[in-house]
Amino acid sequence: MAMLKLGNTEINGRFSLAPMAGVSDFAFREICSSMGAALTVTEMVSAKALVYKDEKTKSLLYSSGKDMPLACQIFGHEPDVMAEAASLALEISKAQILDINMGCPVGKIVRAGDGSALMSDLPLASSIIKAVKAAVSVPVTVKFRKGPDSGHVNAVEFARMCEDSGADMICIHGRTRVQMYSGRSDPDIIRDVKKAVNIPVSANGDIFTAEDAVHLLKYTGCDMTAVARGSFGNPWIFREANALLNGTEIPAPPSLAEKMDTAFAQIERLSGITGERYALLEARHQVPWYLHGVAHSGVYKEALVRVSTLDELKKICGDIKRDLK
Repeated sequence: MAMLKLGNTEINGRFSLAPMAGVSDFAFREICSSMGAALTVTEMVSAKALVYKDEKTKSLLYSSGKDMPLACQIFGHEPDVMAEAASLALEISKAQILDINMGCPVGKIVRAGDGSALMSDLPLASSIIKAVKAAVSVPVTVKFRKGPDSGHVNAVEFARMCEDSGADMICIHGRTRVQMYSGRSDPDIIRDVKKAVNIPVSANGDIFTAEDAVHLLKYTGCDMTAVARGSFGNPWIFREANALLNGTEIPAPPSLAEKMDTAFAQIERLSGITGERYALLEARHQVPWYLHGVAHSGVYKEALVRVSTLDELKKICGDIKRDLK
């Protein structure tokens, strides 16, 4: 398997777990790493909140070391604040890579001038990359989109700016900011970006199966693909994609019992660090994903979104294994 090296960090694989708010917490990252994810990325954290010593923000950067190699992702639009936050994020997470979010399309993020809003201000985006590069000693990567909207597709220009500003790797999502997560991701713009720069490129968008991941990798010629929504309740996508790419036997799909045991282990692990209350709030939206496509699971999904204790979650998982097998 081809190996990508960023600075002193070796990435032994072609499929990474993308950063996702409310999803890529340390417990899920650990599971994805164990399933073959070659790189994981934290949830995006606010640079300003980090600098202001917000404890909740700091907690999003927790890592046990079982999710390595790890990139921590920050967002913001003030170069000096981003530089200070980058150092803090690395200190807290012990990550080997610092990732800058210039692609988030969510309204409140964009209105603040953060995320994909920066795709409309290349000089400012460049200043941020340069400031962060000067502040840290690890590789710096940048995640962005196709462009602000269909009338302003500037991903190739933006990618070249990232390279010229010192980025060590970029990740491009094939949708515009206006598209959010609707419509189709455009693999052709990703391929154009890959051809336009000399630094490694990761492809992101519309990866829901192992076949999607391998196809996007080969079609675009990218160095990696970043799996986002396709990993929801399905960390097994990484071992399947690795097998498919390497031409080895694809493992059998997980049984329902394995799915529920994994889901419970994830939340139990999370609760050991964050506390039961927070972990169960996460369970309400994360555990039902493990039941995607399972017939007659509606009543259990309804119960899961109201779960309030680990014992209750364990019982529901046990009931699912017994009743829906």
